[in-house]
Amino acid sequence: MKPIWIIDDDRSIRWVFEKALGREGIAFKTFASATEALDRMQSELPQVVVSDIRMPGESGLDFLQKVKNAHPSLPVIIMTAHSDLESAVAAFQGGAFEYLPKPFDVDQAVDLIRRAMEESRRQEAPEEPALTAPEILGQAPAMQDVFRAIGRLSQSAATVLITGESGAGKELVARALHRHSPRSARPFVAINTAAIPKDLLESELFGHERGSFTGAQQQRQGRFEQAEGGTLFLDEIGDMPAELQTRLLRVLSDGFYYRVGGHSPIKANVRVIAATHQNLDERVRQGLFREDLFHRLNVIRLRLPPLRERREDIPLLARHFLQRSAQELGGETKRLSENAMRHLAGFDFPGNVRQLENLCHWISVMAPGQNVEVADLPPELRGDMPAAMPMEGDWMQLLADEVDRRLRAGETGVIDDLSRRFEKTLILRALACTGGKRIEAAEKLGLGRNTLTRKIQELDLEKEIGGD
Repeated sequence: MKPIWIIDDDRSIRWVFEKALGREGIAFKTFASATEALDRMQSELPQVVVSDIRMPGESGLDFLQKVKNAHPSLPVIIMTAHSDLESAVAAFQGGAFEYLPKPFDVDQAVDLIRRAMEESRRQEAPEEPALTAPEILGQAPAMQDVFRAIGRLSQSAATVLITGESGAGKELVARALHRHSPRSARPFVAINTAAIPKDLLESELFGHERGSFTGAQQQRQGRFEQAEGGTLFLDEIGDMPAELQTRLLRVLSDGFYYRVGGHSPIKANVRVIAATHQNLDERVRQGLFREDLFHRLNVIRLRLPPLRERREDIPLLARHFLQRSAQELGGETKRLSENAMRHLAGFDFPGNVRQLENLCHWISVMAPGQNVEVADLPPELRGDMPAAMPMEGDWMQLLADEVDRRLRAGETGVIDDLSRRFEKTLILRALACTGGKRIEAAEKLGLGRNTLTRKIQELDLEKEIGGD
């Protein structure tokens, strides 16, 4: 796999990327100047480039122009300051894949690089048809409901709102909806509305006319125009600024929009799919999201379950990601032992499928042997849970140990707290098993529907499971 190139004259910035990418098992090379990187490019090419915009000698923008002239499909991420609007606009006009504002969050920077890597892989293999979503794997009832929903929507142009936690795979579902729609031959264009400052977001969505603001040296198409006839995926829609919510509502209502600085209306022939990890109902109640826009987006709501609600899919996903990592690295596929697999199945994976994918790549790079045991997993996973899922009868001993620990610590109200956690776990697992169907979950638990509803309210579980 080709490395990621980091170009910055600031040694501390290079050091941050070296540590972050090394931790993720992503190959990299660093350069102190654009000139040095251009010289190396004569003999080898990276998979993605991350370059500072202001450096002694050749600037990042000069570098971007030369790279795009020679290698137009190579994704280049430009780093720039928060307030440097003109440079950011120039970067996009020059063909930058994305920009990374300084100071940046390291995890967000790595996620951005991963998205660029995916784009690079798609560019390198254009002859491969879009797969029937092998990344969207799942045998859990909740995922089968998602697959059924995609099937029912295959001939529909309805607006869809995908909800789910970060890393659950919302963009994969959006791509599947596009791929199985009548618009599949037209573009799928994605934009993360939370990753772009509001000063740039309007131009990114709707484009701009030449001279409409400082740095706008030529006309630029926005994402709506790029997605003409296809699908526009608006990720993290809950973070969209209020003024942009108004403009988006107008497009969805009237079917027309204007470029920034433009006076001629442009008709939008685009299917919109939006996604958020936030509770939009609550944000509407708080006045942070327009209610009329919410109703425009919430035509069909599709909830993507977190990985902890589909634990039976963890082995399937882990084997898939390990196989894919091995193909990328050109090595033999690592195998998780039975104990290691049970161990992972007991982990909550707060980062969801994306975290599991990153873990499998780490295992492919860092695990010493082909057969991976619990001891070969990263330290943070070895210490956060028991070495294996408890066998039948063992959970009673674990409960007894937990009670003893709390009593020795002088805690009070132990029975209330543990009983609440016990009921919460039973209800969540039953709902996960039935794909969120409360009547079936109540039957499996031996409860009446009204009793289950009351307990969901008492345990404050509505936010975790969503309404039905």
